[in-house]
Amino acid sequence: MTDDAKAGGADGAVSIELPKPTLAGTISLEETMARRRSVRAFGPEPIALEHIGQLAWSAQGVTDAATGYRTAPTAGGTLPVEVDVLLHGVPDLEDGVYRYLPGEHALRRRLVGDRRAAVTDATLNQGFVRDAPVVLALSAVAARTAPKFGAFTDRLIDMEIGHVGQNVSLQAVALGLATVVVAGFRETELAAALQLAEGERPVYLMPIGWPGATEH
Repeated sequence: MTDDAKAGGADGAVSIELPKPTLAGTISLEETMARRRSVRAFGPEPIALEHIGQLAWSAQGVTDAATGYRTAPTAGGTLPVEVDVLLHGVPDLEDGVYRYLPGEHALRRRLVGDRRAAVTDATLNQGFVRDAPVVLALSAVAARTAPKFGAFTDRLIDMEIGHVGQNVSLQAVALGLATVVVAGFRETELAAALQLAEGERPVYLMPIGWPGATEH
């Protein structure tokens, strides 16, 4: 990693500038849909920072600098979704939990160290989460959406998380990677493992890696 790609922020947290996302893939959208599978077995090989950046961009990347529009639709422009990336084994990058910053297309490290074991415990010990070299943790801040949509907030957030999850699933296929959506976890325990702020609720986990043998 180059020196200008890694720097300390004003609060001392490490920021990682991600490679610019690719806007033209090597396979069609239709082929990614046809090949998408839920995979729960991952190889040990690390995932390159270029791929990690592409996955994060597919989740919440900015697609129009003037408007701030993102890759996934959001109710009333309220943007409740946050993306954390749990990284392990990335060359020249310390293991930890990194928050994706869409406007900067960068990662800001929040927690140091491999947190996959604690996260796996919160999922009732679904071991494939621990085995994946990258785990996306999607959370939501309802207070951003509730003033505009009131009682519909939870429904709209769940829909938005679904849009994000499908984006990431198809992007993984395009990169030769695999993933699965995990929603079975103890919410309070997972929030503690990720040290989420008050009012931020975990909704999805997406372990990502090179595909193994188990899929459906």
